[in-house]
Amino acid sequence: MWRRTYLFLLLLRVYFALSPSYLHPDENFQGPEVFAGRIFSYPSSLPWEFTSDRPIRSVFPLWPTYEVPMSILKWFYTEIGSGNPPPQLVYYVLRGGMFLLSFVLEDWAVYELVPSPRHRRATVVLVASSYVTWTYQTHTFSNSLETLLVAWGLVLIRRIAENKKRSSFFSYAVLSFIAVAGVFNRITFPAFLLFPGLQLVPYFQRKPTSILALVGFGALFASIAIYTDTAFYRPSTSFIENIRNPIITPLNNILYNTDASNLAIHGLHPHHQHFLANLFQLLGPAYIAMIFSLFSWPIVPTWMRNARALSAVSATAILSIFPHQEPRFLIPCVPLLLSCMRMHRSRLFLATWILFNAAMGFLMGIYHQGGIVPAQLAMRGIVESNTLSQGVNSMPEASVFWWKTYSPPHWLLGADTNATHIDTFDLMGMPGLEMITALDKAVPRCATTSPVYLVAPTSASFLDDYISPSSLSEPHSPNLQLYRLWTHRKHLNLDDLDFGDDGVLNTLNRVVGRRGLGVWSVRRACT
Repeated sequence: MWRRTYLFLLLLRVYFALSPSYLHPDENFQGPEVFAGRIFSYPSSLPWEFTSDRPIRSVFPLWPTYEVPMSILKWFYTEIGSGNPPPQLVYYVLRGGMFLLSFVLEDWAVYELVPSPRHRRATVVLVASSYVTWTYQTHTFSNSLETLLVAWGLVLIRRIAENKKRSSFFSYAVLSFIAVAGVFNRITFPAFLLFPGLQLVPYFQRKPTSILALVGFGALFASIAIYTDTAFYRPSTSFIENIRNPIITPLNNILYNTDASNLAIHGLHPHHQHFLANLFQLLGPAYIAMIFSLFSWPIVPTWMRNARALSAVSATAILSIFPHQEPRFLIPCVPLLLSCMRMHRSRLFLATWILFNAAMGFLMGIYHQGGIVPAQLAMRGIVESNTLSQGVNSMPEASVFWWKTYSPPHWLLGADTNATHIDTFDLMGMPGLEMITALDKAVPRCATTSPVYLVAPTSASFLDDYISPSSLSEPHSPNLQLYRLWTHRKHLNLDDLDFGDDGVLNTLNRVVGRRGLGVWSVRRACT
């Protein structure tokens, strides 16, 4: 039974891995966007984390995850004489790679971490049934890599601590590499291994030379990581100069995030956000069951008496000190906490667990900003078809404005062809009138063909007055009209829930009932 269940959940994970939902801009702009421009000459827009005078993101952990598969694709297409691979192929290869990492490394680590052979299979199935495993873990997040590094860090700590005689230098080297890669990937990584790592203290007392081995390997890998980052950010600088003046991205990251004014730019949250809201969003009924167990006998619940729970709870407490708190920061906690639970035989729990993950899976895995990737992949074809339909044989430069969506990944446009050049403008969530003003400045006079396009949610009722044919009896100012060219229905814009103005039912009816992402040609309403 468990084999069939696990196989079904595995197929479900593949489905969500290849579904184009968009959970957060970081999954593109802090990963594929960084390398796509360098390797394929695709359009790319690096975020400030990579362009600052003191860059705070390391490319060391990104290199094997993104640059290597991209470089292999580049080499293959060069060998067969086809130029660059299409961006959709690159996109699905990277998603497929994240699925394989999740399937092999995450499931294997969970199996290793559960000491009881009787509970291992059920625990692996429980983790595999979480929507976080289907969605977040199959997206190109640094948090997804952190989950794997944390899990395998705990596996290595346990193996070394339980080896009463001695551990091989290979174990020390792997643990040192995991520690360095984890810190350079995300500075939150040490919070997950700080207290579980204390298990190694008795071992270090018996084998003092093991400390030297760990420190030695750690220094080696850290030096490689620092030089990799320095060479990436200063490609024209000499080897000697890079060594003399290195760029240490984790240090820059710590200095940035310990400044409260910097965190305020990204949004401040109450310190209890992680414990009261974020863990519930990730775990649902499993978290409720854990909370209820705290009020029953024994005082310390069974699920808390292991290193996995210690890692998850202590890390959540440490991360709660910082006022910027997002659910994805706690993704590594999900397999750790679920691996502590024994499968409930309660039908109520199983029913709520299935319903919760099914609902969140389809929301986050399919509909959440789900039209952005398909729209960007189709954009060149949309522009070319619309230009030809207006009787223009030569392809002008197109200006595409994105409104009320996550930032579109520029690299998904693919390389600019000789015929079409596309400029992308991210208007984010600016007020509607300001958006119209920006379009008005870009749209040419009536005598010429308009190369301006708008991408926006179809749930944005502000656009209704501008969509041709307009319902207004008199022309409005500015006299712009929107002609819909393309629509993707599997798109929900949860950032447009304006309950204060429209009320709960009207807002849900608009956002859900009119779900979708549209591409419009913006033209002047000339008479």
